[in-house]
Amino acid sequence: MIFGSPKLIAYLSALLFLVACSGLPVRGRVGGQLIETRVDSEVARYYLTSYLAGKRSNPALDERIDRVYQSTNGNMPDRSELKRLSDEFSLDFASLYLADRITRMPENRRFWNAFNQAHAYARKAFPENRVRLPATATNYEVMFVPGYLYERFPGTGADFAAPRAALQRVGLAYHFVKTDEDAAIEANAELVVNAIRDRAQTGRRLIIVSASKSAAEVALALTKLGNKETGHVAAWVNIVGALQGTPLADKRFLSELEDVAGKLDVAGIDSMAPERSRQRFNTFRIPQHVFVVNYLGIPLTGSVSFMARENFSKLRNHGPNDGIGLLSDSIFPGGVTLTDLGRDHFLLADRIDVITVALAITVIRWLGDDDPKMSHTPGRYPRVPDKGN
Repeated sequence: MIFGSPKLIAYLSALLFLVACSGLPVRGRVGGQLIETRVDSEVARYYLTSYLAGKRSNPALDERIDRVYQSTNGNMPDRSELKRLSDEFSLDFASLYLADRITRMPENRRFWNAFNQAHAYARKAFPENRVRLPATATNYEVMFVPGYLYERFPGTGADFAAPRAALQRVGLAYHFVKTDEDAAIEANAELVVNAIRDRAQTGRRLIIVSASKSAAEVALALTKLGNKETGHVAAWVNIVGALQGTPLADKRFLSELEDVAGKLDVAGIDSMAPERSRQRFNTFRIPQHVFVVNYLGIPLTGSVSFMARENFSKLRNHGPNDGIGLLSDSIFPGGVTLTDLGRDHFLLADRIDVITVALAITVIRWLGDDDPKMSHTPGRYPRVPDKGN
């Protein structure tokens, strides 16, 4: 459920215009990212246009926001904290706060700066077919693990068709894992396990890319394989990962999906239920040598796409979400996090090919850096030590 096709974008943008006219107009920056949209409250508008811009003119509100920052002790806000902020201030305030906290982390800032430079280069070079990959790119292979219902709904981008075409165009090797599109996470994880084992024979280092539901499948597979069988895995790019499931995963959601998709494996929906998913998440142990990149969209009320809007509204009471899952549940601790402010779960953008190439260049360059500080970011969850298994 990522990277919608360009053909959908113009149509959905027109529909989005019709439903995004409510709220308060706003224009501002979070961590260098500019956004112009509408937000759900005056406090969210003030936070973006004044507080974060250093133009503080409301002492009472400034003090309230200051207390929010002071209470965190440098930790990333979890789902309960974001839910509390949504209730106390507004949903968009909590989403913007999460975006700011992510971009304030030094490692995330460095990665975003590196990505920004690569994106500026790819934006000019890719259309002219003159992209030059890093010299070490021949040592790597990208392995795509598709998202939920990627065969029935390729328009969502869950099949990675556009990113695969982009990598082929610039000459970066890739492999596509054909999973069962509606199977349970545990079943597909076994397919990913086998694929990771098979790719060890290529002699190249793997950069695994997952989307939405397949994030949990990849995390479970890496956990099962451990250090001994993942020595060739260099990185995992977790895109809009439904790592801890979605509150949408229930019988009603299944029924609604089957109305448009036909008969589905109920085990697939059940495996995305929050309680089961959170229990599974607590068992994940990603080997320490695997560099983790989290890539997530952080939508605001006026920027939610037509594809995500209905479910975004359904999830409002749970706190900041991307139209499928809760934002905080998309992040795997211990890596770097790259945000796409204003995008939702489907990451609709008009140059997915450029973004793909820029992200690949950034990850390959990052992996080649000799500075150990550039490798991993401490997280709340333990990673598997490199020695032993």
